Amino acid sequence: MSTTTAVAPLTVHDAEVLLTAARRAAETAGVTVSVSVLDAGGHLLAFRRDDRAVLISGETSTRKAYTALQLNTPTADLVDAVQPGGLFHTLPTALDRPLLFIAGGVPVHRDGRLIGAVGVGGGAPEQDHGFATAAVEALA
Repeated sequence: MSTTTAVAPLTVHDAEVLLTAARRAAETAGVTVSVSVLDAGGHLLAFRRDDRAVLISGETSTRKAYTALQLNTPTADLVDAVQPGGLFHTLPTALDRPLLFIAGGVPVHRDGRLIGAVGVGGGAPEQDHGFATAAVEALA
C-alpha cells in the first residue's frame, strides 16, 4: 500500500495564470518584463516578453525560474549565499547549468510539493521578485 498522495502537476492553464498575474503586477508598476514558467522537470510551459522589455530579460527570467526550481528556494533568498564566503559561493561556476542568483525566481508548490517555478526579468531585482511572488499568490 502506497502512503504517498499524488499531487497534480503544473498545467498549461496554471502556467498561463502565473504568467498573466506576473505581467499584470509588472504592468501596474509600469515595468516591462519577461516571464518564464517551468514545470517540475525544468521544462518551459509558458513564456512572454513584453514588447519593450530588454532582450536579456528573456534569458534571465528563465534562469531565475530554473535556479528557484533546482534549489526549491526563491532566488532572492540565495543572493548572499553566492557571495565570497557564502555557502554556495562556487556553485554558479561549478555546474554547467543556467543558474542565476538574482531575485526574481520563485518556486511553485501544490499541497506542499514542488511542481514548478516562475521567473521574472526586466525590472529591478526586488521588483521582479515581487512580480513573481504575486504570480504564485494568484495561483494559490
